[in-house]
Amino acid sequence: MDFYGNAAVAETLGGLARQERIPQTILLDGPEGIGKATLVRRFAAALLGGGEKIQQDDLSLAKNIEIVADREKWPAEKRNDDPLLFSTHPDFVTFPPDGPLRQISMPQMRVLRERAQFKPLHGTRRVFLIDHIDRANEQAANSLLKTLEEPPEHLIVFMTAENAYDLLPTIRSRSVSFHLAPLGAEEMEAFVGARGLDDTERRIALAAGSPGAAVSLDLEAWDQRRTAMLSLLGAASGVKPFADWAKHADAVAARRDKLDPYLQVLYVLLEDILLLTHGDENVRNRDIAADLRRIAAAVRFDWLRAAVKRVDELYELLRRNIQKGIALDALVVELRNLPVL
Repeated sequence: MDFYGNAAVAETLGGLARQERIPQTILLDGPEGIGKATLVRRFAAALLGGGEKIQQDDLSLAKNIEIVADREKWPAEKRNDDPLLFSTHPDFVTFPPDGPLRQISMPQMRVLRERAQFKPLHGTRRVFLIDHIDRANEQAANSLLKTLEEPPEHLIVFMTAENAYDLLPTIRSRSVSFHLAPLGAEEMEAFVGARGLDDTERRIALAAGSPGAAVSLDLEAWDQRRTAMLSLLGAASGVKPFADWAKHADAVAARRDKLDPYLQVLYVLLEDILLLTHGDENVRNRDIAADLRRIAAAVRFDWLRAAVKRVDELYELLRRNIQKGIALDALVVELRNLPVL
């Protein structure tokens, strides 16, 4: 299978497909954009055939992104009546996160249970992919568990997750797990070169070993968010006055983008600041290293740990659809009140 990085996992799954010695439930965990769903589609194409049809269900394709984004505007009742799935190939079904909170829903798992009983249209196998099973609520996870306890002989269920330990222990125990690690520098260079992407050095640094992140990264949008979040951290650490953040706060609140991409930028900036506090200059945002260095010199590890914890808490609150501007203002005030040195 043509796949960048994690060669041992790819070879193992390829061997299982060729030998038809396949576990019925397989969990792939690893960072976002590492290629988990891509690997499942390659596996399914090798097992079922019809690779061109299977590739049409790639969630990174523009047409599929548009479908998922459009459903965010639907009322919950309409989404529940028409659960989201992709199945261009009749024997390969993908269940992706749905709705404004991007969750795996109970209606989706109900459809999965119903369709699991259908015999393959071609061959002897069907393959289901639950992408981001770690975004399933408790009801959806328990519904899936009933299928995993006694799956039909023809069914193979793949699940992907960023962190396997976010899943119910009973789901993990019924799965054969494979961990996908970030790609090394040479692998990322080969991938980015093959894709012909621009700003290769910067994309590789920011992607942190994730091919999907390297491809999808909008550097202009990243820089806009980074400017705002750098100002936030400057004010929160006391390096700059609160008024410096206030200049950005209204603009951030007015933008239509969500809170989570800002939090992702914050995580990267905090990681860079932590490295700089330990004298490690190998940061991902090298072009603003001087600004980050000033913040690193003004804070201590306890402040950074508390800052990461606060961002973690905000990330958990994303499912409650909190207001972006209010959340970030509160974060600045909380961190500014923490002791720095």
